[in-house]
Amino acid sequence: MTAYLKNICSIIGDVARFSISFWKEVIKSPFEIREFIKQCYLLGYKAFPLVAITGFIMGLVLTLQSRPTLVKFGAEAWLPGMVALSLIKEVAPIITALICAGKISSGIGAELGSMKVTEQIDAMEVSAINPFKYLVVTRVLATTLMVPLLVIFADAIGVFGGFMGMNIHSSISIFRYVSQILETLEYIDFIPATIKTLFFGFFIGMIGCYKGFTAANGTESVGKAANSAVVVASLAIFIIDMIAVQFTDLITNS
Repeated sequence: MTAYLKNICSIIGDVARFSISFWKEVIKSPFEIREFIKQCYLLGYKAFPLVAITGFIMGLVLTLQSRPTLVKFGAEAWLPGMVALSLIKEVAPIITALICAGKISSGIGAELGSMKVTEQIDAMEVSAINPFKYLVVTRVLATTLMVPLLVIFADAIGVFGGFMGMNIHSSISIFRYVSQILETLEYIDFIPATIKTLFFGFFIGMIGCYKGFTAANGTESVGKAANSAVVVASLAIFIIDMIAVQFTDLITNS
């Protein structure tokens, strides 16, 4: 038991030092703008098709599953607002973040882990290139920016999927559908849900970089880094979401 606690404390200390190093490098020049833009494209743009398909299916399925219950109570008019509210506040951010944890965090962990094993990171240091700034800072900043954007796109596409679901059993114009959504939503529904996705993106990138950058020698460590990055990032997403929901509830009820 003592050895287990020591191991946990050691890991927490390593993560804290890694995070402190990140914030130190962020404010130092030069800034790797080209690598940052490249990572935004690789991590964000290439994940967009999967996020778009998932968002559309979420909106469509949520509408089809919720409609029968609301019809029984004569509250079908509430369906657009309920679907949009569910997507924007909880469903789209969580599902999109989990997709990014599986696709992006594992990819970063495997990429940096393979670079560590093949001594490419050591070669960068010999070439007078700061590997931490070039590899870690750019990727973490890219995920922090791109995950919220992906969530916003997932919200919009999910709402469109809900519109398509509504028109399977009834006929409603897009203008009326959007009007019913806007009557239900408030700024307090959208802003906290968007802010928490910044933390989702930050921890997705940070955990993936930490697992890859600190991978042990040997080819097996690459797979372990990718696998543990997904698990830890997914757990972090649920913990952050739980804290964000409690904090939002305190604000709205105060």
